[in-house]
Amino acid sequence: MRSTPGLTPLSILLLAPLAGALITLSLAPFDLWPGGIASCILYAWLLCSCSARQALWRGWLYGLGMFGSGVSWVYVSIHVYGHASVPLAMLLTAVFCAGLALLQALFAWCYVRFVRPLPGGMLMGFPLLWVLFEWLRSWLLTGFPWLYLGYAHLDTWLAGWAPVVGVFGLSFTCALTGTCLFLAWRSRQLIACATYAVIIATLWGGGAVLRPIQWVAAASATPLRVAIYQPDVPQEHKWDPAWYRPILRQLRQASQPLLGHDIIIWPEAAIPGYYQRAQGFLEPLAEQAAVTDTTLITGIAYRPQSSDTYYNSAVAVGHGSGVYHKQRLVPFGEYVPLQGLLRGLIAFFDLPMSSFSPGPHKQTALRAGAYRVAPFICYEIVYPEQVARGAVDADVLLTISNDSWFGDSIGPLQHLQIARMRALENGRYLLRGTNNGVSAIIDHRGQVVASTPQFVEATLSGRAQVMMGSTPFGSFGTTPVVAGSGIALLLMSLLYVAFWRDARQGEFSRRRTAE
Repeated sequence: MRSTPGLTPLSILLLAPLAGALITLSLAPFDLWPGGIASCILYAWLLCSCSARQALWRGWLYGLGMFGSGVSWVYVSIHVYGHASVPLAMLLTAVFCAGLALLQALFAWCYVRFVRPLPGGMLMGFPLLWVLFEWLRSWLLTGFPWLYLGYAHLDTWLAGWAPVVGVFGLSFTCALTGTCLFLAWRSRQLIACATYAVIIATLWGGGAVLRPIQWVAAASATPLRVAIYQPDVPQEHKWDPAWYRPILRQLRQASQPLLGHDIIIWPEAAIPGYYQRAQGFLEPLAEQAAVTDTTLITGIAYRPQSSDTYYNSAVAVGHGSGVYHKQRLVPFGEYVPLQGLLRGLIAFFDLPMSSFSPGPHKQTALRAGAYRVAPFICYEIVYPEQVARGAVDADVLLTISNDSWFGDSIGPLQHLQIARMRALENGRYLLRGTNNGVSAIIDHRGQVVASTPQFVEATLSGRAQVMMGSTPFGSFGTTPVVAGSGIALLLMSLLYVAFWRDARQGEFSRRRTAE
């Protein structure tokens, strides 16, 4: 086994953040997918011989590079639209990224302390633990399921695994590819290198074999005719009362020529007011839509009668019906944690429409004529399990968003990439309507059929095929991969306790006796 060179504190300070940043380069808009594998190779090297205490520092630096490069676009929301000063916005962004990096520090510590000593701890334990920590990040403190390794492989052979095992499964295959390559580099044994090569060939070859499989089929020969209107309303005008009527007039004028489509989509919060107060505007449009067998779906705030509860919602009117209330809210954007302490401190904690309540866990799909549309508002599309639950009884998936909060950053393009994965996982067409792009029609294989450019007012017309059947992931969700990863690590630990540890202790005793 080839020894790994020693790492100086300076080299660790430079190499660990660089390794983390490679994940960002593997994702949209850069799409340098080998970067994610290279990141795993370097991370495995950084953690191959250090102590658990050293792993904490190295893992945190890795996470700092990963999140500092990948999600620092929150600065745009804080500074440009939250009106925080540049130093304060930079500080809050740094705190956010540094806090997320703590999870990578915990991963590194757990790996070195508990997993690395196991037989096969680096080969299998590293990718298994990686999956569990990606899953942990999907729900801990409301969750932040962003920058997953698997998203980089929407267009590689590994994409064939997505309808079977989902993004967590792709992350596992990516991490396992990295550990195999690292161990092959470190090993001098031909048999070991051949074994690692077989594992990699099985992972990638299996994806190539699975990729052409059609898990779902078209439900009818006639696809839906859909239109997505992207209004490109400046964020600074969105909630200005002086712009309320001009925005409504813009929406009405742009949508009149679209009547006759099966579905017309407006983005999240397209109407800058409450549903109950916008009836005078919506009812005439709904009547016109009904006459032409058109369903209009729009994002709008919703306040039930005689209630102080507010929802970020999507409603279907015209030839369709239904109201959906957003379940997963964005901290500080849609609700303020510890608001009794934070409200009023700075403008960022008093953003417009930041007092929403989460909607019920179980909600029915929207109806568009005879079809069922599963809606997901903005941030919700990043949750694999929630989308899988909603897709079970849906004919088409829908996500509406307002990515204006993140300006000309990489955030909206990452968001689009994540939406593509949800379509591929569940074998359903996905319609994506945004305020300023990218609005898109995505097919059941995760490919963008048609899209709009960013930062322009645009109308996108196209067709969406209703699919029947279900992918394996659509049937079982994330449970098999997450539970399987946990069980595999548990079995590795039990085998270590029962056999491997005693064998090593016996060998150590024999050596002491011989000496």
